Amino acid sequence: MHSRNTVVIVDDSVESLNFLTDVLESAGLTVLVALSGESAMLLVDKVVPDLILMDAMMPGMDGFETCRRLKASASFVDLPIIFMTGLSETEHIIRGFQACGVDYVTKPVVPNELLARIERHLATAQTARNARTAIDLTGRFLIAVDANANVVWSTPQANRLVMNCLGASDSALQDLPSGLSGWLSKPLESSASAITVQMGSRSVQATYIGRVSENEIILRLSLDDQQADKEKLQKKFRLTVREADVLLWISAGKTNKDIGEILGLSPRTVNKYLDQIFEKMSVENRAAAAAHAVRVLSGI
Repeated sequence: MHSRNTVVIVDDSVESLNFLTDVLESAGLTVLVALSGESAMLLVDKVVPDLILMDAMMPGMDGFETCRRLKASASFVDLPIIFMTGLSETEHIIRGFQACGVDYVTKPVVPNELLARIERHLATAQTARNARTAIDLTGRFLIAVDANANVVWSTPQANRLVMNCLGASDSALQDLPSGLSGWLSKPLESSASAITVQMGSRSVQATYIGRVSENEIILRLSLDDQQADKEKLQKKFRLTVREADVLLWISAGKTNKDIGEILGLSPRTVNKYLDQIFEKMSVENRAAAAAHAVRVLSGI
């Protein structure tokens, strides 16, 4: 664990807060406290922690409802929440997992066990954040939705694309446009693999990538205005028409083989175009080229 990690403890018992604060601070963690679910919600709006240690049973808004409300926001998808519950309260353990908690510890809390669990979940959450950051750096417009078409998470690129198309502020993407929601309401096996919907003045294509879990479906977004996009890339990077074609498909995540099949080119010819594109864009690889192209197409 690193000293920069911040943990919020939510418990209505001052005695419990004092004990847990001493344990966590002795391990080098920064600790913030809240005496209720309501105050915890206000706190995390100002300071996003790396982990929350949540008492299950509190007066007013209990830990389960607090967790559900937090997890309803895309900003807290990767935020691990560990519940604290009594030894014999099995139903509370089940409710904690149903509310999207990642783990639980029983009271009275054993310090070494608590710290071991915190360390593991901090590492897991950081890995998830790093993976999504890496995806975004390659220019991927990915959105994950649940079975009810609610947004679970989105890469920053996808979030900016949708907000830019809708002329909205750069806030977290909460709801899918209605056209996408209707498409996903059908059984995926009988749905088309892609659909084009209008977002403001732009046409955006959503492609079904796959299901990574029972309740997480991955979609890739791409601007469907291909001719306008090609002209934009040509002008920005001084490309030929064919070079712009290749770069457009690179930004859409296509492999050299895919690009060759789409454009009717041999792999050797695709590689030749890539060398010319990299030189004109002053980049060293396709990931950098894709990232630059995405920024131009998104108006970022």
